[in-house]
Amino acid sequence: MANPYRELFSAPGSLAFTLTGFVARLPAAMAGIGLITMVSQSHGSYGLAGAVSATFTVSTALLGPQVSRLVDRVGQRRVILPTALVSAAALVALLLCVRADAPLWTLFVLAAVAGCLPNMSAMVRARWTEIYRESPRLHTAYSFESVVDELTFVIGPALAVSLSTMAFPEAGPMVAAALLAVGVVLFSFQRSTEPEVRDHRESRDGATMRVGALVLLVSTLLAGGVIVGTVDVVSVAFADHLGNTASAGVVVSVYAVGSALSGLVVGALRISVPLPRLLVLFVAGTAVTTLPLLLVTGVVGLSATVFLAGVFFAPTMITIMGLVERIVPAARLTEGMTWVITGLSAGVALGAAVSGRAVDAFGPRGGFVVAVAAGALALALALVGQGVLARSMRGAEASRQEVAVADRG
Repeated sequence: MANPYRELFSAPGSLAFTLTGFVARLPAAMAGIGLITMVSQSHGSYGLAGAVSATFTVSTALLGPQVSRLVDRVGQRRVILPTALVSAAALVALLLCVRADAPLWTLFVLAAVAGCLPNMSAMVRARWTEIYRESPRLHTAYSFESVVDELTFVIGPALAVSLSTMAFPEAGPMVAAALLAVGVVLFSFQRSTEPEVRDHRESRDGATMRVGALVLLVSTLLAGGVIVGTVDVVSVAFADHLGNTASAGVVVSVYAVGSALSGLVVGALRISVPLPRLLVLFVAGTAVTTLPLLLVTGVVGLSATVFLAGVFFAPTMITIMGLVERIVPAARLTEGMTWVITGLSAGVALGAAVSGRAVDAFGPRGGFVVAVAAGALALALALVGQGVLARSMRGAEASRQEVAVADRG
């Protein structure tokens, strides 16, 4: 039997943009936790550290889709190079301000500017879409990217924390800035696979009808992100409650492993179920697997339950990306992908904040209730949105055909 992942990389240039894209997207996973570690060590305040990191996170959520919108209009190279260099320069300036004990307001301003970094996960997916549009291999490519996302968020935070604690406080953000600049420059050199700038006629004609579908997908992934953020926070609280704080890292890693393995399996399959229905099935799995969290009593049981919960995360992400590709006009694909990834990131941040308060008030089990509620919300959105998504897919296909007919005429 042919290996679908080996076939995936048969396309010229695919390995090069994947490797350079991986380097360029690591900083997004490193920067937030790196800022927390740096500021907390230098200023002795977790409150200040969290606020600076939150400023960076909010800035990426606000600026990321705008950067991607510009990419869709003028091309990747012309946008991601300057924005990445500005972001890297802001990170370097921020760590210099920390080192020089500059006024606190400078940290917030520079953290906000650093948030203009391009969403490299969306840039890489846009290249796969350009290569394999209308091909079954695109499903495999999206599956592979979900695994890379998991790997990024396993390696990135660990690398940032290790650098800032074992070398010097500014080391994590400094390396993140260097990787961002080098990675994006090398990625931009891969001109042969850069997506072409597409005609915006279809975008103007059909975008309004499909706004609701995109909001639905962003909201569903936001709810899923709440589960991820909750798992991160409550795993630490639960392990600490049992007097075994070190095991928290294992629990979080197990979640990522479960998600990555399922992503690889799904990518090797040819699934004929319609995407809106498939989304309901995977989100239902996500919702159901949060329920056993309420019953766990030990780290081993928590690890097993979290692994099972992770199994449904990557397939959900893969399906949502497939829906974005089918619904969003090709001329706005990068922006559409960035919105759903932003939704996920916002959900993770929200989940961490809400579950943290729940843990403080009710203990670890109170945090798990947040995950259960988020799973129920995600399932409700997927169920209600089936019709919206199906209609949007039909509308998108009609718009593409109209543009094709106009071009031939």
